[in-house]
Amino acid sequence: MATDTVNETELVIRAQNGERGAFSELVRIHARGVFNVVYRMCGDQLIAEDAAQETFLRAWQNLASYRPQMPLRNWLYRIAFNAGMDMLRKERRILPNDLEDLQLADEHPGPELVASQQERTALVQKAVSSLPDASRAVLVLREYEDMSYQEIANALDIPVGTVMSRLNYARKLLKEKLEQESFLKVEADYV
Repeated sequence: MATDTVNETELVIRAQNGERGAFSELVRIHARGVFNVVYRMCGDQLIAEDAAQETFLRAWQNLASYRPQMPLRNWLYRIAFNAGMDMLRKERRILPNDLEDLQLADEHPGPELVASQQERTALVQKAVSSLPDASRAVLVLREYEDMSYQEIANALDIPVGTVMSRLNYARKLLKEKLEQESFLKVEADYV
């Protein structure tokens, strides 16, 4: 892992000196993670793709301001979060529209299992998308990107205590929303 950090630091320095190939390599390393963060924030593949491109454009334009005290991933995720929120405000689309990227454990599940998994995924995405922006950001970075509290604090430029309280609030709110959706679904099934 130390070698990866050294290589990444060297790539950053080369990119800061204007070497586009080095920056392209940094994009290759972090593209999937940036896309995943934005996708999980907004639930829309097209918005996530646009926001990921915008993230790397902003990163290139502001690379001189990056300081290696913070991991590059955290810096990029902060930019990605802001780009994603900008795109959502611009597009005014919050709920997911398609589930093409749903990864299924079984390559050939039955139609009932597929429908059930899609329904659960849609409910979770809808609930996550309905969280307040600040809570959603912390939840996505912790639960989907497996970032530590300190990494999240660095990425969002907030204190660790704020990360913890926002995460606690997000989990509580998410649980309430999912329980309410499940109750409404059960109630609708009996009507």
